[in-house]
Amino acid sequence: MTTDTLERRAKFTRMDQGTEQDWQIIAKHNGEEAAGLADRVLNHLKLLGDDTGGFAVTRLEHSLQTATLAHNAGKDEEYIVCALLHDIGDTLGSYNHADVAAVILKPFISEENHWIVAHHGIFQGYYFFHYLGLDRNMRDEFKDHPFYAACAEFCRLDQAAFDPDFTSMPIEAFEPMVRRVFAKPKASIYQAS
Repeated sequence: MTTDTLERRAKFTRMDQGTEQDWQIIAKHNGEEAAGLADRVLNHLKLLGDDTGGFAVTRLEHSLQTATLAHNAGKDEEYIVCALLHDIGDTLGSYNHADVAAVILKPFISEENHWIVAHHGIFQGYYFFHYLGLDRNMRDEFKDHPFYAACAEFCRLDQAAFDPDFTSMPIEAFEPMVRRVFAKPKASIYQAS
């Protein structure tokens, strides 16, 4: 390890021994790492191109179709990015994929869009839960929630995005949108208000 690399690292071995200088070094590193977040997210999204999950299209194609449908419906950029990334947790959170996507997006999106992404799994169940012995109306526990209708609308797009003959916008069309949405957090515990 070079001297320059060592000088750019905190000196403490326990957080309660850290100094302001240590934390400034760490904050600088975190800022540099955060600058590459959009690229890491896009790279992970591309991994979904290797998996169909048994559907008629790959998970990546499903994501592209959902985002294209949102774009064609005139939704704003943040919503389109949510549509693109709503299933990014499929391969990492097999039993809670919506939670994984929601936690990645949370610092960068509105409360409503976050709620939609976080709850789309249970709302999507309306279209298939009954085939698996589950209650397709499970989403009704949220019927009085102010974002219920918005999530149901999102899932109408989502459930229609498994068509092998659909012409999706290419991922390159969405990349600048992802970069803009991930450029600056709207809210984070690591950011002064």
